[in-house]
Amino acid sequence: MRIIEISEEPVELYKILKLASRVQSGGEAKHAIAEGRVMVNGVVETRKQKKIFSGDMVTFNNESIRVAALFEDSDES
Repeated sequence: MRIIEISEEPVELYKILKLASRVQSGGEAKHAIAEGRVMVNGVVETRKQKKIFSGDMVTFNNESIRVAALFEDSDES
């Protein structure tokens, strides 16, 4: 499993595939999503701009990508 850290959320699904270097372009990512080749949290997702948050699991070509927050909550005392 690969972990992708994001600095802000949400991030659109097609951008996660690009950040993880699973596709070479946004167009390629959008095409794969539209064809139903991408799953989010175990469910096939065909919305290219589906909002992805920290903790979500994206699966593409039998590879799992866990999305993690790069930022931390600064409310700790």
